[in-house]
Amino acid sequence: MVYRLFVEKKEGFRVAEKTLFEDLKLYVGIKGLNSVRIINRYDIQGIEADLLEKCKHTVFSEIQVDTLSETLPEFASPSFILGVEYLPGQYDQRSDSAAQCIQLISGSERPLVRSAKLYILGGAISDAEKQLIRDYLINPVDSCESPLTFPEDLNLNVTKPSPVEKLLGFSALTDAELLEFSLAEDLAMDEDDLHLVRSYFADVGRDPTHTELKVIDTYWSDHCRHTTFLTTLDDVVIEDEEIRASYERYLSYRKALGMQKPVSLMDLALIASRVLKAQGKLENLDESEEINACTVKVEVDRDGKKEPWLLLFKNETHNHPTEIEPFGGAATCIGGAIRDPLSGRGYVFQAMRISGAANPLAPVEQTLPGKIAQKKIVVTAAHGNSSYGNQVGVATSMVQEIYHPGFVAKHMELGAVVGAVPASQVKREIPQPGDQIVLVGGRTGRDGCGGATGSSKSHTKESLASCGSEVQKGNAPEERKLQRLMRRPEASILIKRCNDFGAGGVSVAIGELAPGLVIDLDAIPTKYEGLSGTELAISESQERMAVVLAAKDVKTFQALAMQENLESSVVAQVTQEPRLVMFHQGEKIVDIERSFLDSHGAKKYAKVVVSKREEGQSQKTEGSLEQQLLALMADLNVCSQQGLSERFDATIGSASLFMPYGGIYQVSPAQVMAALFPIGEGETTTASVMAWGYDPFLME
Repeated sequence: MVYRLFVEKKEGFRVAEKTLFEDLKLYVGIKGLNSVRIINRYDIQGIEADLLEKCKHTVFSEIQVDTLSETLPEFASPSFILGVEYLPGQYDQRSDSAAQCIQLISGSERPLVRSAKLYILGGAISDAEKQLIRDYLINPVDSCESPLTFPEDLNLNVTKPSPVEKLLGFSALTDAELLEFSLAEDLAMDEDDLHLVRSYFADVGRDPTHTELKVIDTYWSDHCRHTTFLTTLDDVVIEDEEIRASYERYLSYRKALGMQKPVSLMDLALIASRVLKAQGKLENLDESEEINACTVKVEVDRDGKKEPWLLLFKNETHNHPTEIEPFGGAATCIGGAIRDPLSGRGYVFQAMRISGAANPLAPVEQTLPGKIAQKKIVVTAAHGNSSYGNQVGVATSMVQEIYHPGFVAKHMELGAVVGAVPASQVKREIPQPGDQIVLVGGRTGRDGCGGATGSSKSHTKESLASCGSEVQKGNAPEERKLQRLMRRPEASILIKRCNDFGAGGVSVAIGELAPGLVIDLDAIPTKYEGLSGTELAISESQERMAVVLAAKDVKTFQALAMQENLESSVVAQVTQEPRLVMFHQGEKIVDIERSFLDSHGAKKYAKVVVSKREEGQSQKTEGSLEQQLLALMADLNVCSQQGLSERFDATIGSASLFMPYGGIYQVSPAQVMAALFPIGEGETTTASVMAWGYDPFLME
């Protein structure tokens, strides 16, 4: 049986309604609008009536601030009712949290819960205005209009996935047919990569499976293999004298170091660290084969004693996901930054958020076709980033948003984090044949499929309509559980090697752990039935980790994970032969040589021309001093961003040394963020302080 509940804030607590009313009236331009009501609707299946009664005012509502009813509350006429719900397969934290809470109360099976948000908009609203409201409230990438009818069953009609398709005839495709095939499959690989794939399977005497092609496409995406930065720059022409002098100095460093690798943007970026290392000035850099956050060896003063620690830091940009789905994209930006130090066994305790947007005050009618209104992006992205960071428990001590017309093309979303861990809690060993790969954390779904390749492609208005699965839906409490598990020495010390489920999902997260692997996709826990072998292979998320354990340590580690309410499953085994092999429904659907995967695809070459820089123009503003001051004050970049910063909790963990805003009146923005190391409750550290500064004017 399905039960339905409606929950609405009582008068005096309807802050969201007032904000939405102003947005629709003043920003969207719905002139006839005279009232807004927001009601959360819940459909529940799999519980008895007496259990529902217990949950009404403990799970679904707070009796002090909410009104709960089993029928839709009365509303004035005329009114426009719009229901909005997540697309099937998208993670809905409200529904998931409600289901978990009911399970805690009942102590039995978890029920099915579906939630939707109902907007009751009063006033004389035309059909054209109704469409404007739909466009403003519904992002088709992740949401859809919810029917107002009563459902008979909440179970998704799931069919058993078909066996993975074998692409018969692929190895014999002509160049023209290959290009046509790539467009039909929406692959991120270019023609040279496709030719290489065709040659590989022709050489091994068979055609690829659909999963193999998608795995290769993911591995060789710009996101995973940094194609742009690793492109060989074989013809460099620099007209500017100062830039040419710097480039020649770079070439001299390469010669002195005896470097044979091709010139590339990656090599340019790393040359300074290579020179410093050669000079013996990077002795504290922690190096390993693990692909985690940048790690530095430090000493921490712990109750007067020096103790070796590892300091980890990472930044993540989620520009494309945030542009098309602001809440999920920004939430997984900070979550993605956290997961790298976390996979290095570090406890993340400080964060910074830097974002870039066009003018959020621009009228909604100025929104570019196929884009989300700037104000909606700015507000929703700030909500997503702060919501995730606050829930996972990381102090965000510096928040800065930069406004520039260039961000009309694409929003900038950057999260930077700092983590730390005692060196004694980390071991890094080379995986050996017979070692087990354990997946620990959240379940796998369709959200996150194609994120790596999606962010590596150019997009049009039409292509964005099918990008919903590429944006992960963050589950902050689940990642918080992983934080707790990794902070337990008895768990972290068992891990030989660890990788997060960032871009590429199983194929990359597990695939990078060892040269030889056999992966059982049927062993991966899923959010729902019906996932295909390809979806299981490439779905990414940040609330899962893959850890390499000695076979004798698996049960111990899984027991520790269970204590933190984390699911874990043995999903793969390290093998002697350097091949990536995957099984699904008893069939081998991936069998690729490691050397081919690690080739990064066809070599890329580019010619570079750096034109001579124009002489800088004067930035002086014309007019009187008063006019100059007024022009300066009208610039959004000099306005106070305290309201934005206060969405983020800077006090979590009690380690922050500065509040984001200080001074006598608590309105002066801090120029740096600083914190004590998270050494443990009741202990003190005095000398070990890390600081991070940021100056927005350096971005000019």
